[in-house]
Amino acid sequence: MPKLCGEAFWRETLRSAHYVVAPMVDQSELAWRLLSRRHGAQLCYTPMLHAQVFLRDANYRRENLYGEACAEDRPLIVQFCANDPEVFVQAALLAQDYCDAIDLNLGCPQMIAKRGHYGAFLQEEWDLLQRMILLANEKLSVPITCKIRVFPEVDKTVKYAQMLEKAGCQLLTVHGRTKEQKGPLAGVASWEHIQAVRKAVSIPVFANGNIQCLSDVEECIRKTGVHGVMSAEGNLHNPALFEGRNPLVWEMAEEYLEIVQKYPCPLSYVRAHLFKLWHHTLQVYQQLREELAKVKTLEGILDVNRELKLRCQEEIANQKEGEKPKEGLPFFHWICQPYIRPGPKERCKENGASGTEKGVRGKRALEEEEDGNSELLSKNKQKKKLRNPNKSFDPSLKPKYAKCDQCGNPKGNKCVFNMCRGCCKKRAFKETADCPGHGLLFKTKYEKSLSWQSSQRVIQNPEISRRGDVDVGETAVLKEAGDS
Repeated sequence: MPKLCGEAFWRETLRSAHYVVAPMVDQSELAWRLLSRRHGAQLCYTPMLHAQVFLRDANYRRENLYGEACAEDRPLIVQFCANDPEVFVQAALLAQDYCDAIDLNLGCPQMIAKRGHYGAFLQEEWDLLQRMILLANEKLSVPITCKIRVFPEVDKTVKYAQMLEKAGCQLLTVHGRTKEQKGPLAGVASWEHIQAVRKAVSIPVFANGNIQCLSDVEECIRKTGVHGVMSAEGNLHNPALFEGRNPLVWEMAEEYLEIVQKYPCPLSYVRAHLFKLWHHTLQVYQQLREELAKVKTLEGILDVNRELKLRCQEEIANQKEGEKPKEGLPFFHWICQPYIRPGPKERCKENGASGTEKGVRGKRALEEEEDGNSELLSKNKQKKKLRNPNKSFDPSLKPKYAKCDQCGNPKGNKCVFNMCRGCCKKRAFKETADCPGHGLLFKTKYEKSLSWQSSQRVIQNPEISRRGDVDVGETAVLKEAGDS
């Protein structure tokens, strides 16, 4: 069958999906996707997968995509982060039979994306992105899609989107925030940017940002004209968001845990989901928060979930008539509802700092504090300090790694090519060269092989040795090998 494009792809393959669950690292796994689909989601993305790891590691492929086949989990889009056209396409070729499209992540703003040189940190490299999408569009049997963040300027964002469309992108998801808008500085997503992109391209567009309930979805579609709306945090706090419901937290938690027992996933994923679902309740029952953080088995998580349910039911039974939710919440804490991320001023007040953006002390700021004052360290760092009192968190003392000339990963200190091991291995093999720093001896082994072949010829033809032509023969073979 010919590959569907643009509107036809959205209408037929994606079944005109309006309600979309975002790709979330370690959070949009199969069990969560199935829960979301049961409650209104029409399209889901896999978690962001690393193309290079997916290509080389069979276990990674099996754990993230090749597991138990599930007919309910369609339509499905697999998302990759990548910065090399060949690697991206080779990984996508291994995934295309298990999904309906391949998505290139151009929206991740996190520090890990900056270090790995992918996500939103590729948005200025238009030539590279064109090559990646052109090659993928040519080689893959499924459509290629992209998820992007916006530039501060609307015009530049529109040109960016048009460039991706021209290269072969068949569907575009636009997160209406810049790569600098994250954490306490996230702010409000710009639907103006999304609307401008929707008007400027002919391919389907999904909107992402400012989605906390079903009315936000409807308003976003009305204001921007997009084909669908994607939710990440809103979906994590309320999986029934696309149904327009606010169910009891334990109903969603129990249903999710039941699916996990059928389709297992790492315990860290399960714990993270319960922290989101029970977020407001865990502010009330701090002891159970600690227990949930420490538990090491699924049975233990089920026990904590049951205890949280009992506490809430007791609270409901003792509730006074006319009592209203506390902490300014729209609903009582045991009801699924959005979490409003505190802005810079609110975060400053929580930390006892002045109400300015410069006073924000997030996780990164804590790393820059003086190492001697343990009160200023995060809980995780304080635990590490207890285990190793001499450990230092001073960023100036951290070793600074030189980058690989090819991919940006840390290079080997003794590499003759100034590359990481993966890139060095490719080059050394291609050039039949040695790199003692990485223990790669292609040239040495090749020369030994030639020498062995020459000795075998001497054994088989004793006359060569009597004529004294052995050295000449070896030299000729080595010269021929060098020329080739």
